[in-house]
Amino acid sequence: MNLSTRIMQSHLRVSCALLMLSMILMSTNSAQSQNTRGPNFILIVVDDMRWDEFSRAGHPYLETPNIDQLANEGATFTNAYHVSPLCSPNRASILTGQYPSTHGIIDNVARDKASHQLNLFARDLQDAGYVTGHIGKWHMGNDPTPRSGYDYWSCLPGQGRTIDPIFFENGKLDTIPGYVTDVMTEKALTFIERNEGEPFFLYVGHKAIHPDLRQLDNGKADPNYPARFIPAPRHEGKYRDKHFLKRGNALDSYSKRDSSTVLGRILIEKTKTENRIGRGDNLMDDFTRQSTIQSRAEMLLAVDDGLGRIVQSLKEKGIYEHTLLVFTSDNGYFYGEHGLSVERRLPYEEAIKSPLIISYPHLIDPRVLVHEFVLVHEFVLSIDYAATFLDAAGLTNTSVQGTSLLPLFENPKRDHWRKSFLVEYFSYENPMPWLINTDYKVVRKGKYKFIHWIRYPQKGELYNLEDDPLEMNNLIREDHMKDILADLKDEMLHLVGESLSIR
Repeated sequence: MNLSTRIMQSHLRVSCALLMLSMILMSTNSAQSQNTRGPNFILIVVDDMRWDEFSRAGHPYLETPNIDQLANEGATFTNAYHVSPLCSPNRASILTGQYPSTHGIIDNVARDKASHQLNLFARDLQDAGYVTGHIGKWHMGNDPTPRSGYDYWSCLPGQGRTIDPIFFENGKLDTIPGYVTDVMTEKALTFIERNEGEPFFLYVGHKAIHPDLRQLDNGKADPNYPARFIPAPRHEGKYRDKHFLKRGNALDSYSKRDSSTVLGRILIEKTKTENRIGRGDNLMDDFTRQSTIQSRAEMLLAVDDGLGRIVQSLKEKGIYEHTLLVFTSDNGYFYGEHGLSVERRLPYEEAIKSPLIISYPHLIDPRVLVHEFVLVHEFVLSIDYAATFLDAAGLTNTSVQGTSLLPLFENPKRDHWRKSFLVEYFSYENPMPWLINTDYKVVRKGKYKFIHWIRYPQKGELYNLEDDPLEMNNLIREDHMKDILADLKDEMLHLVGESLSIR
């Protein structure tokens, strides 16, 4: 072997060694950078999704492999609740960590100017160096223009449109061909691709699984615009012949109504309205038709597809382990329980209970915790997400009224977690005549739940959810419940005071 060959081989060995060293250093630096910078955050809010409306939660035919996989890799919360079971108020609560009585978005009336003034936790993350993005529904008013705290803004006006949706982006409205859920998924993937090298917060506010309708500025649905659930074309009809076995408190007629209760009054007023305008109207959807449940399930399939693509992208980029992903909804929905359908504002479990799955492999590892599906049973509220993201980023905001959920994974005993909580609703907008004067406060303490109808204080409701999870046996008049009721009323006063205060 001549000298030139030996020199060339030596150079080649040195070059290979330097290349390997460079790759190791790059990998180490990347890992160190990921470990030292704040985690990424993704918050996915599905519209109107019930807590039991995915396969792992017990839906009899809905196939949601990606939601289920997220649950397998993270934690599922069995007692998560909305602080107000209505789109605009609860979305504001999710994004501020405050009760509606504090942030002021109390209904679906177009409070556009007020929603520009909200103290959004996205602003805290942005100030701390996060790239922040909003995609999809804002729905605190119909104004789609950017709110402060976001570097990237692509927003649906009002309720948005399911087919060929319109988005406000880069200072103008654009119609984008396609199915709204798929369009939003593509936007989310692009945002992740562009910002994978730095910490980011991405909010995805889905249009699904809300019906396609036009909402007026007064909060009411435009009666000239037919309300209908529209699945993606590839999923339409998939569940056409499936049957959903409803819960034991679902009615198929109003013969059991009791006019002495507020619920009875609501159903009587609803019947009067139906008699006046005619029965069978899509807006009424008496007792929630099987076709409605089928269409909603078909709509959710595109959400599941999109979640799978987002998680796959995070894993391929090597940032899934350090991404805190929250999957939830803004309010529930009735499937005929208590004779209700579209009235998701009312204080029963089907409306106020929330689906909630959190994935954060850096902290939540089922293989380490319990070697199986992780369930968290503590009371969790929609105002807690803001506190959780800020805590994970090492930030604080004294205006946030929620509590970080991170201690639930760090402390297996959880002795000092909340034992009670408040839910509130304001009926100012009156979108349907039978919901007039239905303002309420709800307190849950342990297994007991007390509903205080503000305009009808003598018609309260008290349930033992351990013995009566379907809320069919009102104990409010039972003598043996007097002390418990008094305690719940005292607790309500305390919690209402907290909901009006900032730490």
